[in-house]
Amino acid sequence: MGATAGAVWGRGEQQDFRSRVRGTLLGAAVGDALGAPLDGLSLEEIREAHGAEGLTDLAFGYGRRGAVTHLTQLTLFSVDGLIRAQVRRDTGAWHPPTDLHRAYRRWAATQSDWGPDERRKDDGWLAREEWLYARRDPARSCLLGLGDETMGTPDAPKNPGEPGPEAAARSAPFGLLVGWEPQLVVQLAVECAAQTHGHPTAYLSAGAYAVIVHALARGESLDGGVQRALAVLAARPGHEPVTDALQHALGAVRQGMPSPGRVEELAGDGTAEGVLAVAVYCALVGEDIRHGLCLAVNQGGASGVAGALTGGLLGALHGETALPPAWLAELEGRPTILVLADDFAMEMTQGPALHGPGGSSPGWLARYPRG
Repeated sequence: MGATAGAVWGRGEQQDFRSRVRGTLLGAAVGDALGAPLDGLSLEEIREAHGAEGLTDLAFGYGRRGAVTHLTQLTLFSVDGLIRAQVRRDTGAWHPPTDLHRAYRRWAATQSDWGPDERRKDDGWLAREEWLYARRDPARSCLLGLGDETMGTPDAPKNPGEPGPEAAARSAPFGLLVGWEPQLVVQLAVECAAQTHGHPTAYLSAGAYAVIVHALARGESLDGGVQRALAVLAARPGHEPVTDALQHALGAVRQGMPSPGRVEELAGDGTAEGVLAVAVYCALVGEDIRHGLCLAVNQGGASGVAGALTGGLLGALHGETALPPAWLAELEGRPTILVLADDFAMEMTQGPALHGPGGSSPGWLARYPRG
């Protein structure tokens, strides 16, 4: 795996990067929170409950407005795992998929434990955030895939028949490794997706999503990011369903006004490549972030995942300040998300000052232990 940051970051570059990191994580969480209350509802049921235009604002879910699901929880542990991988690299141990698996296992513990276990000194700070111990309808594939110490790999994946989109929904952080080459970003996303979603369309969709976010985080256009994903996927066996879905999304942009019917057509039966196509389409045709997210979630499919994927793209493209402030104000876990985003940006741009040959910050290593 390649290095994660260039040799020199100017102040303006660091500020832009931090804004895109914050935008990606907050955007994905807002999309998750917006769409989650609609999961399992048909378009007709959504309109009966929220009016002819469907849902246009945060709704109640899990007892409050702005609640997130396991999709956001796992995305945060993806970030935690990536930071820990960088910190552990000083020891000569450099295998990010293993560090991500450990992070996902820490998430799995939150789904069975009552709360943080202070005896686990290597957990770091994120696993001690009590709000993350809420069980928010975790996908069975995630619980099964992370239910033991055995790590799934592309050659021996967990749940080899699972084509769902949940692995893609936790893969945006891989795209924030802006110093990596796209091929390595795809490879890491694929290896980590295979820990829970072993069907090729699921793990290749995760890789495609990560590389699109990667292009956006580097300041490229969304269309350019999709073209880059298509080029990288072309060499991978079994890519055709994902490639076709992305091309279908691009073609749909030219087919008239956006509509829920077109979104549902792209979503198909709700497998990973269809929901990825929805996210790309809604991010391309949305008049602004609010419109793009509402378009993604007002359909009779996997509304929460579609919202999370769309929000991650729009947040990476536009940065945090473009996100709807009223939604951010009610977003569950926003303080945690902001701290984690800023820690990630600081690690990627200034890691040697935090840990390295010249010395290490004890506070940083307490937050992100090498163990």
